[in-house]
Amino acid sequence: MTKETFAIIGLGRFGGSVCETLVQGGAEVLVLDKSEARINSYKEIATQAIIGDAQDENTLKSIGIRNFDHVIVAIGEDIQASILVTLMVKELGVKQVTAKAQNKYHAKVLKKLGVDKVVHPEKEMGIRIGKSLLSQNMLDYLDLSPNVLIAEIKVSSQKLVGRTLIELNFRNRYHLNVIAVKRQDEIIISPQAAQELQFDDSLLVVGKTKDVEHFSSVIAD
Repeated sequence: MTKETFAIIGLGRFGGSVCETLVQGGAEVLVLDKSEARINSYKEIATQAIIGDAQDENTLKSIGIRNFDHVIVAIGEDIQASILVTLMVKELGVKQVTAKAQNKYHAKVLKKLGVDKVVHPEKEMGIRIGKSLLSQNMLDYLDLSPNVLIAEIKVSSQKLVGRTLIELNFRNRYHLNVIAVKRQDEIIISPQAAQELQFDDSLLVVGKTKDVEHFSSVIAD
């Protein structure tokens, strides 16, 4: 099976993190940045690490940008450069483009250019941290859509400890599905209905946002 190929333009904290995650997942990743220091930091990580100015269309053509399955435009503070590079990447025929946005106006322009996915790393991280601070039980979450999420809920309430999933009747009572139970270093995938919960377990649940938030609040001691 052919590996998916990715090109990351811009190696700030966001671009670097995406690179490391993709490589760890077995993908082939090319990184492009005009900073020699940044490129040197990723020579041993990425499949290819190239010094170059992405605002030069010839540079993009020379690395065969249109042949990559997915291009991530991770340029930082320079919004003008981000827009120009995104425009060129789209015009060169890249199939899938993800771009980092600095603010909502930048995001609007990127969407007008036909970007497949616009991300707001700082905003999204801020929301995640805020939600975890507001909840005693929600350790982390991942939005699947504007109204559906997967959340990791800590089992610390006496309402859960020592009870089985069938006793708790998640689907009917809370309108949630339990997809896994984390217990220390073990992850129990698709747990059985008779699975008994222990103190400090974590539940991975999926459901509507309002139902996850309701469940997190009602089990708070």
